[in-house]
Amino acid sequence: MEILEIHEGHLRPATRPTPQPGPGEVLLEVAAAGVNRADLLQVAGHYPPPPGEPDHPGLEVAGRVLAVGPPENAAPTLAVGDRVAALLAGGGYASHAVVPAAQTMPVPDTLTDAEAAALPEALATVWSNLVGVGQTPVGALRRGETLLVLGGSGGVGSTAVQIGRLLGARVIATAGGPERVAAVEALGAEAVLDHRALDAAALTDAVRGLGGADVILDVLGGPALAQNVRRLRTGGRLVVIGTQAGRAGEVDVLALMKRRASIHGTTLRARPAAEKAAIMRDVVAHLGGPLASGEVRPTLHAAMPLAEAERAHAMLRDGVALGKVVLLP
Repeated sequence: MEILEIHEGHLRPATRPTPQPGPGEVLLEVAAAGVNRADLLQVAGHYPPPPGEPDHPGLEVAGRVLAVGPPENAAPTLAVGDRVAALLAGGGYASHAVVPAAQTMPVPDTLTDAEAAALPEALATVWSNLVGVGQTPVGALRRGETLLVLGGSGGVGSTAVQIGRLLGARVIATAGGPERVAAVEALGAEAVLDHRALDAAALTDAVRGLGGADVILDVLGGPALAQNVRRLRTGGRLVVIGTQAGRAGEVDVLALMKRRASIHGTTLRARPAAEKAAIMRDVVAHLGGPLASGEVRPTLHAAMPLAEAERAHAMLRDGVALGKVVLLP
């Protein structure tokens, strides 16, 4: 099979034997692979794959089933030719990929392969953090509450806006520049604040002027912590899922205590396979209908050949992408 491997901080084409599926796995012919910031970190040497996983990047793909391994309890029954999208711990930048059947989802006919490849990471991340599966949900977003999505025009953010609305929440979001603000408004956010026109303190004042947030989904990380605590309502939950602005930050603990608020940090890639399977089952059960009807859709910025992966990475790194970027093997 053809892959993109990491070599000295860059990606280069390589050929490797096509793997075969084991128990509970399927082999996919990859039609499209989603690009995520974790891929950029891995190429730079900052985010190695979990032990035993492929060492080439790619955390989500869409394609057709070429081969099915021996069945395994609780895994969905798939057949050769089925069209699916899948969540991976690595190895998506390739012409073929072996994936756990339990981490796949059927692709509605209303979606292209490129759109389907933009779904698994964002859906699983948002659902597991706003709703939760098999554990106390960190966000525990309830109908009628206010959700603040930082970075509402990104792949995860644009999905969070739509799912928050679907769950009956009032959604506020941030975005950079008039084009992105308009795009996020079109997704259903009640208010979208332009973070390029407001500094952090002014943004906090604007959020508080809108009543504050019960749940904040934050991709920025450390430097945003202090202001995010000030944006929370009493009993609010700050869920940190990224470090785009940096890893270190300070928190006014008294402000946190006065609000009886909580801060949670989560990742998806290194979760146990059983937990990721449970998340994907819930995603299929609760979001399959809205995906088929178009009520929830991926925001796709660009689809480009796999050979142009470094250009795709630059789009994310430079903040050019509005929504998801996918690669076509």
